[in-house]
Amino acid sequence: MILNGKSAGDEPLREAVATLRGRGVRLDVRVTWEGGDAERYVAEAIADGVDTIVAAGGDGTLSEVAATLAHRDEDAHALPTLALVPLGTANDFAAAAGIPLEPLAALEVASGQPATPVDLLRIDNLDSDRSHWCANLASGGFGTQVTVETDEGLKKLLGGLAYLVTGIARLGRIDPVEARFSATTADGADFHWQGGFIALGIGNGRQAGGGQVLCRDAVLDDDLLELTIVPTLEGEVAATIGAVITRGRQAALDRVAVRARLPSLRIEADQPFVLNLDGEPIESTRFRIDCVAGRVRMHLPRGCALLRPSRSAPEADKVAR
Repeated sequence: MILNGKSAGDEPLREAVATLRGRGVRLDVRVTWEGGDAERYVAEAIADGVDTIVAAGGDGTLSEVAATLAHRDEDAHALPTLALVPLGTANDFAAAAGIPLEPLAALEVASGQPATPVDLLRIDNLDSDRSHWCANLASGGFGTQVTVETDEGLKKLLGGLAYLVTGIARLGRIDPVEARFSATTADGADFHWQGGFIALGIGNGRQAGGGQVLCRDAVLDDDLLELTIVPTLEGEVAATIGAVITRGRQAALDRVAVRARLPSLRIEADQPFVLNLDGEPIESTRFRIDCVAGRVRMHLPRGCALLRPSRSAPEADKVAR
């Protein structure tokens, strides 16, 4: 278990670890303290022949551990499987995937459910020639600024409500980002969109920022990313607010959003803008995002909503092996 140091004193987690050990499961805990710890712990686990690595923390911890596995030269079937115990502020990935928030129940998914090959997003910063990985969702625009600006102390005090408070404070300061999007769809058609956007979601998972569902149909095992662009509203403001009031946020998003399902995507802008990769902000004028199929094997609950219905976890595990 690679445990985010912020949660090292979590008593329910301690009890859950002790319970699993009492059932005969060998479970070693390593606590992160500074940058590079996760990479070192993953390398040690692989050298020791560990079967499963558990990321214990929030979406950022999951992405960090998944990225460390993805950077390896080995194929997914030669790497340890991946599991999650959600201990973060928002736990967006866990919420969408149905992973229990109780540490013992989450660890029982890790020890009791077969692993499924899942996709990851690889984000290439074309200005710096650096690559990043994302397990859940890359976001841009207003939601990204809210996530970046939300104070750590406020998150400890209010939990996911902290994002809402910060978002309200930013109202009236929504500056659209002008960008150009281009891709080739899975069936070979060209996709192009250009203009100003106030929110952007590129999903492997479905939600970010404390429950904001940007990519409602994204799944983890379809070899495709889901793109959602919320353009500058301009004359749509009144109608969009009306949709929120009468039918909810998703109806309002459906009214204005541009959506596409793509194997890869290129984004270009005249001015640098920020993509938030599960809490890791990166800035560039040019990004390339690829959905890398089946890059890791992950333990997910039976009937997980983020998996294609046609592929159950046991079937997927047989394919991986």
